[in-house]
Amino acid sequence: MCVVAPGELSEAEAEAWRELRARSGAPANPFMEPEFTRAVGSVRPRARVAVVQDAGTGEPVGFLPYEKGRLGRGRAIGLGVSDCQGGVFRPGLGLSARELLTGCSLSAWEFDNLEAGQELFVPAAAAALESPVIDVGAGYAAYESALRVRSPKFFRTTAAKERKLGRQAGEVRFVFDERDPAALRTLMAWKSAQYRRTGRRDRFAQVWISVLVRRLAATRAPDCAGVLSVLYVADRPVAAHFGLRSRTVLSCWFPAYDPEFAKYSPGLILHLRMAEAAAGAGIGLLDLGRGAAEYKDALKTGGLRVYEGAAVRPGARAALHWLSREPSRRAHTFVRNRPGLAGYAQATLSRMGRLRVR
Repeated sequence: MCVVAPGELSEAEAEAWRELRARSGAPANPFMEPEFTRAVGSVRPRARVAVVQDAGTGEPVGFLPYEKGRLGRGRAIGLGVSDCQGGVFRPGLGLSARELLTGCSLSAWEFDNLEAGQELFVPAAAAALESPVIDVGAGYAAYESALRVRSPKFFRTTAAKERKLGRQAGEVRFVFDERDPAALRTLMAWKSAQYRRTGRRDRFAQVWISVLVRRLAATRAPDCAGVLSVLYVADRPVAAHFGLRSRTVLSCWFPAYDPEFAKYSPGLILHLRMAEAAAGAGIGLLDLGRGAAEYKDALKTGGLRVYEGAAVRPGARAALHWLSREPSRRAHTFVRNRPGLAGYAQATLSRMGRLRVR
């Protein structure tokens, strides 16, 4: 095994990564591709990739991207913004999590969106969560028909709001893959305002995240490409979303809208247009990402299982990791699993956010 910075991966190693990933049978989530890891590596100096090699041939048979912190504490690459995490390994590799952590000189490896099927790490998970998805594999018409049956009031209301938006504000136009940098800046400004308004940490106030998003917006690899989708009214953007796509999966990442148009539910209109355009582009699955939200419940057709927790190597440093992380994680889980309490917590955060922006 050797450990390299993401930028030091050779193209042969990156191609081996892609081939292993393609044979895994897992959904082709773009966060699991070498392009995402390389992009994170360009803005996170402590990003690394463990390259596992076949003892006989020396050829790469596994990859684990991670970031290394103090005292050997590791975390999934891009933790906090990456919506799908794990390693890419040849089936039946016969490697244990402890051996892998030892080879990386890690006392722990933390994750919060570990994909299902990660046999090395799932046993170390502390909680299992759902990542809602929209399945348009049978085409958008089939999805819309099912949505009309499952949530008739929701669909009628959203369609009516789109017609009303067109009548009252101007022509409604949708662009699935917008290349205008100004539209991306608008989306990021909306999202920052939303974070502050709801009392959450503004991700775009962190320079590395802003730079990463701009870098990925220019990425056009077949299995990891940035996609900016924008809903315009009279050529004015009113809702937008930036995510990553592979050939078959669109990983939804940063949606936002102009609050001035909130009564028209432009975010919902945008997501339905995205689902239609994605199906037309050969994408079969839109991954909405973990976390509860009414719009996800309305749009989803099912869900994927993801996990949070940490694989640890026995020792004093592992104990320190447990003490620093586990009490906080358990408190978050306690609140998240109680809708009433979670709603109260969100309302409190929103009140605090309104006070901060005054």
